[in-house]
Amino acid sequence: MTTLDISTVQAFLLVAELQSFTRAAEALGTTQAAVSMKLQRLEAALGKRLVERSPRAVRLTAEGSNFRRHARALMEAHDRALSGEQPARQQLSLGISDHAAGPELVPLLARLHAVSPQLALSVAIGFSRNLLEAYDAGELDAVIVRQEGSRRGGEKLTQDEFGWFASPALQWRRGESLPLATLAPPCGVRALAIRALDRAGIAWNEAFVGGGVTAVAAAALAGLAVAPLARRVAPAGMVDIGSALALPRLGSSKVMLHSKVSDAGRLAALRTLAATFRGAVAG
Repeated sequence: MTTLDISTVQAFLLVAELQSFTRAAEALGTTQAAVSMKLQRLEAALGKRLVERSPRAVRLTAEGSNFRRHARALMEAHDRALSGEQPARQQLSLGISDHAAGPELVPLLARLHAVSPQLALSVAIGFSRNLLEAYDAGELDAVIVRQEGSRRGGEKLTQDEFGWFASPALQWRRGESLPLATLAPPCGVRALAIRALDRAGIAWNEAFVGGGVTAVAAAALAGLAVAPLARRVAPAGMVDIGSALALPRLGSSKVMLHSKVSDAGRLAALRTLAATFRGAVAG
């Protein structure tokens, strides 16, 4: 009689959700080869091809999509069997910097829910500095933030390059005051931009102050001002005018994950979160 190994089914579900053997291995804390071997054993046990592998992508076959529904039910039954009842909903409070969130936020939340459906997630969007203060005070379990000052520790998720983004129709001549669209203080990206302009001797004025990066980008796209943004979060239709207008380079900044979580369930969710973020950035 053929039986299914729970860890192998879990590996399949992560491959299915993250669409990558590499990211699934990161989430499980193992190697890509180990995950690939698990999938091969599972396919042999079922006598079905579950995934299509290519150098650029991993996709489920029709039989793989059908098996995913049964795999999820099996994992839920497994969790209930361990607890003796319906598993209690775990709580995870997460802070994400507005400048770090970007388009990765949607797949991040979707895949977290798919892999950890019993996880009750609380998400705060804000300034990196404020989120780190809340994290240090024990108000947040984990934060995804821009690296601040000399702070050490944490797990690097990506490195963002910054630029001066605006509408292609924006008119500005050197010698005039540069109109800026920024977040209010204590936004670190705002401080970075102003410091760079002051050092270059370029006059500036705040033409727009937004309550979030979405509003700041919208103001810049509408032609009101120039927005200092990470290339990753700048929406389509905007251009980096920095080189053309001889604006100072803004450099780069690391996006870090800091976490105090130690229990297995939430730790697995955070590993999935980190793998999803890296996968979305790389994709």
